[in-house]
This record gives sequence, C-alpha cells and structure tokens, in this order.
Amino acid sequence: MTRYLPLMLLALLVGCANSPKSIVHQPTTVRPVAQPEPLYGNGAIFQSNNRGTLFEDRVARQVGDVLTVAIEEKLSAKTKSSSNANRTGSMSHTASTALALPYFSGAVEKMANSNFKLDSSNKFDGKGETNAENTFTGNITVTVIEVLANGNLLVSGEKQIAIHNEHEFLRFSGVINPLDIKSGNQISSTKVADARIEQRANGVVGDAQDAGWLQKFFMSVAAY
Repeated sequence: MTRYLPLMLLALLVGCANSPKSIVHQPTTVRPVAQPEPLYGNGAIFQSNNRGTLFEDRVARQVGDVLTVAIEEKLSAKTKSSSNANRTGSMSHTASTALALPYFSGAVEKMANSNFKLDSSNKFDGKGETNAENTFTGNITVTVIEVLANGNLLVSGEKQIAIHNEHEFLRFSGVINPLDIKSGNQISSTKVADARIEQRANGVVGDAQDAGWLQKFFMSVAAY
C-alpha cells in the first residue's frame, strides 16, 4: 500500500492545479423572459411582434437585448520618488590633571593631556521610478442580463476564438446607463461602470506562459 502513496500524493497535487476563476459577471448571456403576446391586430404602422414605439430608438433596454461595446481602454501610470538623509556627529574630550578619583590615585595623572575625538557621518540617497502603460481596443457584443431598479443595465458577454490549437476568450461585463448608448446601439467602454475585461488563452502558447503545477507547488512552500 505504501508504494502507491507517492502516486496518490501526485494525484492530489494535480487536483489543486485549478484554472483562475473568471472576474466577469456570470452568466455571460441570458434568454429574454417569455411574455404572452397580446391579441392585437397588425396595421400599416403597428406590428404586434415589435415592442418599440415611433419615438423610441432601437437600443438595448430589456433582459436579453444585445448591444455592442467598443473597448477603448488606455491606462498609464507613472511613479517617481526620491529620498535623502544625512547625519553627522562629532565628540571630543581632553583629560585634565585637576581631576582626582578615589582609590585610583595617579590614574588621572597618567591620562593627563590625553585627547579623544570621534567623528561619524552617515548619508543615504534613494531613488525609484516606475512607468506602466496599457492599451486595449476591440469590439464585443454583450447581452443585458439584468435591469436594475434605477433603470441601468447589467450586461455581460463572451467571445471565443479557436485557431488550430489555441483557444482565446474575451469576456466583458459592467453596468450601463441607457442614456449613454449611442446611435447604432453602441457604447464606449469608458462609459461603463464596474467594467471587467478579461482576456485569456488556452493552448500551447498559454501553457508555455504558465508555470507547471509542480513548480507552483514548490514556489508556494519555498521559504526563499
């Protein structure tokens, strides 16, 4: 039984190597709520299968509606810091024969005209600078998964692209104000609140960029 123990431990370690959880609101799509069709007659203008009105733009408003999000994210950050510290000290002492110590007669006389001088100096200079710039552009069509109490729309969507052995995911979610939706049923990602953008890849390239599960285990328990 003991000879199978290493294999059992390896199986447990494999089970610990889980993929990172998605940060995007789930689900990424939803079916519109089915409603009974009213018995209206179709006319020259009104159509019973169209819930829009003459004075309303055809944009996403209800659960199950879709709209296009133009991802236009550009983030840049720059941090620069410097510090300077100086410290100097000096001490001097001269022994005099005028001093007398009990039980040590003659000790001070031997130290007559002795001089002591100590000097110290410390200096510290530190500088640091970091620069980061990220740009993310693209388009993704999302679905309204919930209409909030104030009328805002919670949207979420996913796009999957499989090329040969590479499988890429692009996920997006956030809260949209219907008034910010432009003509053409589009909105910029800069107008989306609580936006969560996620791009991941599964395949040979993705595996090469990720450390192995055994390496992750030793990195988590290593003390250095």
